[in-house]
Amino acid sequence: MSPSPSPREVFLRLVHGVADGNFDELPDLYGEVTDVRHPMATPQSEPLTSRSALREHFTVPPEARESLPKRRVVDVVVHETADPEVIVAEFAYEFMSPDGSPAKVPCVFVMRIRDGRIIESRDYIDPIRTYTARGDLDRLLASLRRAPARPREH
Repeated sequence: MSPSPSPREVFLRLVHGVADGNFDELPDLYGEVTDVRHPMATPQSEPLTSRSALREHFTVPPEARESLPKRRVVDVVVHETADPEVIVAEFAYEFMSPDGSPAKVPCVFVMRIRDGRIIESRDYIDPIRTYTARGDLDRLLASLRRAPARPREH
């Protein structure tokens, strides 16, 4: 029996899998029970608490895959912590924007990986730069317009 991949190896499989569009393989990187949150998601998203929820999250219809913007993983720095299951990973997705120029989206993931599976993750991804890099800023603005108004603080 081979040893489980390290937290760093699992993280790299995840982000490169996203960048390469290998969405069908990504749910298998997670535990059956997990807690994945996107605290900066706009609009807000619910926690993903199972591998089946992640399978749904990563489902991209074949006809839509062709239109996904190309991206690559850059500027990777993985910080190990006192807890051997926990890493903090800084990186960026570099997109080729609609006008042909590269656009970087900075990300920080705080992950707990046990026995080669992600069991907890907080994925901090800049939503404005993400929508801009995808050429999808109108969709972000529409989602913000639909969001319930909050009372103003004085």
